[in-house]
Amino acid sequence: MSDNTTPSRPAALGAEGRKTAADKKTAPDESTTPTEGTTSAEGTAPAKGTTPDRSAPRDKSAPPDKSAPPDKSTAPGKSTAPGKKTASARPDRGIAPGKKTTPGTSTTPAKGTVPAKKTTSDKSTAAAKNAAAGRKTAPGDRPMTGRPTTPARSTAPGKTTAPTRSATPGKTTAPNKSATPGKSATPGKKTVAAKSATPGKTTAAAKSTAPGQKTVPGTSATPGKKTAPGNKPMTGKTTAPGKKTVPGSKPMTGKPTAPTKKAAAGKGAEAPARRPRRGPRFSVARGWFPPLGTKGRIALILSLLTGLVSHGYHLFRYPLYLTDEGIYMQRAWSVVRETSLSPYTYDYDHAPLGWITLAGWAFPLPKQFEAFGNAINTGRFLMLLVHIASVYLLFEIARRLSGSVLAATVTSFLFNVSPLAVYFQRQVLLDNLMIFWLLLSLFMLLRREVTIRSVFGGGMALGIALITKENAIFFVPSFVYLLYRRVKGSASSRFTSTLWPFAAATPIGAYVTYALLKNELLPSGFDFDLNNPPADHVSLLYTLWWQLNRNQGTLFSHTGLLQTSWLVRDKFLLIAGVCAMVICLWIGLRDRKRNLGFLVAGTLALGYAFYLVRGSVVLDFYVTPLIPMLALNLGMVTDRLLKGTFANRFIRGAHSVTRVAVPSFAAFLLLASPASGYLVHTNTEGHTQIADQYQSKINLTGMQHAQIAWVRKHVPPNSRIIMDDDLWGELHDIRPFYPYAHSHWNASSDPDVRDKLFKKRWQNVDYIIMSNKMRRSMMLNNSDGRENWILQALRNSTRVWSVTEGNIRLEIYRVQ
Repeated sequence: MSDNTTPSRPAALGAEGRKTAADKKTAPDESTTPTEGTTSAEGTAPAKGTTPDRSAPRDKSAPPDKSAPPDKSTAPGKSTAPGKKTASARPDRGIAPGKKTTPGTSTTPAKGTVPAKKTTSDKSTAAAKNAAAGRKTAPGDRPMTGRPTTPARSTAPGKTTAPTRSATPGKTTAPNKSATPGKSATPGKKTVAAKSATPGKTTAAAKSTAPGQKTVPGTSATPGKKTAPGNKPMTGKTTAPGKKTVPGSKPMTGKPTAPTKKAAAGKGAEAPARRPRRGPRFSVARGWFPPLGTKGRIALILSLLTGLVSHGYHLFRYPLYLTDEGIYMQRAWSVVRETSLSPYTYDYDHAPLGWITLAGWAFPLPKQFEAFGNAINTGRFLMLLVHIASVYLLFEIARRLSGSVLAATVTSFLFNVSPLAVYFQRQVLLDNLMIFWLLLSLFMLLRREVTIRSVFGGGMALGIALITKENAIFFVPSFVYLLYRRVKGSASSRFTSTLWPFAAATPIGAYVTYALLKNELLPSGFDFDLNNPPADHVSLLYTLWWQLNRNQGTLFSHTGLLQTSWLVRDKFLLIAGVCAMVICLWIGLRDRKRNLGFLVAGTLALGYAFYLVRGSVVLDFYVTPLIPMLALNLGMVTDRLLKGTFANRFIRGAHSVTRVAVPSFAAFLLLASPASGYLVHTNTEGHTQIADQYQSKINLTGMQHAQIAWVRKHVPPNSRIIMDDDLWGELHDIRPFYPYAHSHWNASSDPDVRDKLFKKRWQNVDYIIMSNKMRRSMMLNNSDGRENWILQALRNSTRVWSVTEGNIRLEIYRVQ
């Protein structure tokens, strides 16, 4: 030990404590516990004006020593070591009786200053602290003026330190700790290393034990209690009698410790400790989404592979090429070949971004539109890529709205294997592209943090969806509500709620600007009379008004698409999905704060279902955007029902096994049941066989290839042909070209084709190439008699080629 400490003034001690603690051995590197009103070691501000702790009884056997006059130079209840500077103390307070300051100590008179945390190691410490009421402290203890300082490295000259701190007068030190010869203690009582405290205030580290009881060295406890070794003292708090604290626990300022161990022998058993409450682990509004995890990654990969197989197998052979596929590919062809939006007069029947996307896909390919055989096959391969990307987005959306990987897996499974999805999502449709942009916009709004990038990207994606297919507008209310809940209460809520609609309106503004620059925004004379369409030029607003006023009748009639097309292909998804939508709305409306995901999923399906049943013209593929929304509702409701089942105490033990087995078994039944038509179905002859979309023997598009082959072999290229749009690409992009082959729609409505080429005379038609159900389409389109001359040409023609398979019939007629 070094002799570099400054001798301290003799301190006045009590009757029992005349012998100073300098003769004792103190334990180096021990720090005292802050008393009430002092600053804790965890950085809390010093408490001001604290009152004595009356929760613990005062030891009346050792009255405070009143022989020493109070020294007003230090804060009350604090003693300082020689040569040390104390932290800030209130100048208007006195010191406790029996306490003195050492010469050379100074206090900071300024109020509100931060006490110094540690003193440097080269400063010497006092030989002892003067304790209140005659209590003695061991040399090397830190002065506790507002904050504890680091223990001093050296002691007073000629003194040996004891491994214990000073105890209350009249008490002996704990065993295995040496005291200076000649010291006396009250018989029968032993104390642990104690810390000095102001009289009237008790600290957790300075309490005496009952006679005959011992406390563990290094900690203090209430009488009759034991604490585990190595615990840190708790400022101003006591533990319950007969209980132990957990070793290594951190001190809790102002909080009682929760007992976690069993009581000592002879003591009663105690209740288990309470775990601290955790915040909510899942919240859609706050962006608290559970991590994907290993199981989630496996489920996501399986979902992507399922989508690749279910939509990629048989892609170019099933289903039959349809009219709208040919329309969108012919317009993409016009963008690439003619740098125009349509090979005919563009009448704003649809926003153009969908086929601009198709053109951008085909342009860099080696053979462009013939890269995969023909134009429609090239577009179908893009639909496969779009579907896989949509599966990923839908999986993540379902997981973030529900907080469950199971819900996301069920959602993706139905989205992949539903016969409705397989039939329509393979086709080159604007609805499939719109679904991708909608899911991307929703995914951006469901990121963990609502940043400027995510808000702007989500708004742009929604705007692109709107100018891909206008019926995306029925999803907008759900998006607006989700955005409101995500940014509510944030500092940037006003900015983000303004940026999102601005970003969504940007693509729409570009579309409107295009029509305005071509003088095709408004009809001539601002005339919106549906019986007299504008003759001089087309109009964007007039076309929108015409589409809003179209009427087809009810969807639920016996001849409606619901009975003749949709329920025939997938009863389960439509019926169970609508029920799940109602359940999601009910759950979400009951508690909109906790079940925001259910409310969003329900309103997404409800908004588009309203569009389908509103009574306007509906085509069979208009149901396509409803498929992922119904699958989302089914996935979330399935997960909620299974979670309620798992809570049952009878199957709680098999929780992990059941969680996988139950959905897997239900999926197997769904796939294997012929009634569902997912994997197998019953054909028209009553035999059970593999569904058409997976049956390798079925080659529907091969019938159309045979039809085109006959035309190239027997029909001259300069012939004037009336046909359907599904063959337009092959006859105009592959040699030999047929420049006078036009669809019946354009031949009856486009003035350049109708009046200049055919002149509305059936005698000017050479061949009519009939696609499946083309005759029915001509009858529906002839409400105003515009196709009478084409129907007359058909009546004056001879069938020269035909093929029939099931309910598909393809024909070629030569006009006389």
